Parts: sequence; C-alpha cells; structure tokens
Amino acid sequence: MKLVRWFAPAFLLLAGMGRAQDVRYNYDKSADFTKYKTYKWVEMKTSDKDAMVDSQIKSTIDAELATKGLLKSDSDKVDLFVGYQVAINTEKQVNTFSSDFGYGGGWGYYGRGYGGMGTTTATSTTSTLYVGSLQLDFYDVGSKQAVFRAVGTKTLDAKAKPEKRQKNLAKAIKKMLKNYPPKEKG
Repeated sequence: MKLVRWFAPAFLLLAGMGRAQDVRYNYDKSADFTKYKTYKWVEMKTSDKDAMVDSQIKSTIDAELATKGLLKSDSDKVDLFVGYQVAINTEKQVNTFSSDFGYGGGWGYYGRGYGGMGTTTATSTTSTLYVGSLQLDFYDVGSKQAVFRAVGTKTLDAKAKPEKRQKNLAKAIKKMLKNYPPKEKG
C-alpha cells in the first residue's frame, strides 16, 4: 500500500512536468555559491519511494547539476547535501456551458411595451485535476543550513508515454535549476 501511495504521485509528477509549470526558487543571500563543488544525495522525510521513479528523478537532476559544475559523490566529505520531495494535490474543475435562445428586448413607448422571450440551458461538468510539485533542496554541509530551494508545480497529464514523461521531467529540472547558482546583483 505504501508503494502505491508513493508511486501514483511520482508517476503523475513525471507524466507531465513539461508544460504550464510554475517554478519558484529561493536562496540564502549570504551563502558563497562559488565554494560548492561536490554534493551527495540525502533522503528527505517522505513515504516509501518507488526505486525506478526515484532513479529517474535523481539521474535527471544529476545530469543538470553536472552542467552547473557540481560533482556527485557518495562520500560524506562534500560541500552540499541535496534532497527532493514529491507532492500531489487534487483540485475540482467545473465547466459550465450555456446556450441562450430568444429574441428581442421588447418594444414599446411611454413605459408600455412588450418584452422579448427566450430560454437558456446550462450544462455543467466536473473533472479532477492533479497538481504535482517537485521540491529540490540544497544544504550547506559545514553550516548545516539550507542554501537553495527550487519548487516546480504544474497540472499533470497521467496519459503521457514514458519517453514524454522523461523529456518533460528533464525540461522541468532545467527550468527549476535555471537560477542555480544565483547570480550576484551588483
């Protein structure tokens, strides 16, 4: 049961992170990002993970961090600890369609007149939207403080094929890490 609870959110997250993403990030303005060269994965407090999905998420993040000049290590003697969390929420969407039929607003004079007539038919449908979030955290090993956080959120497409899911995940991670390392404003 625990596997199903974790796999479903992760599957949905991977299913469509590519489009209509809301990406936010924050960082410790006092951190010296030039000193961070190595990192190690740490487990965040979360429910049991699906090994295949966990591997896909980590390998995609590893590839993007490599482009940023960070080297992954299994040693505890690293500059950063990196972890992620996945969350899924559902929202109800109501769609209402209206068809108006009728004629005229009426005619008349001196406050007397004749009104038009018509009918209106409204049809409503509801659907469930899955909204997934991937949160990525970086911790300075020496100070034991969080130094960078990126969060990607979007509406998910559970019908996407595995190749499309991986492509969308890579696109989402790239977007989430676009501002890492943060640029000094001067």
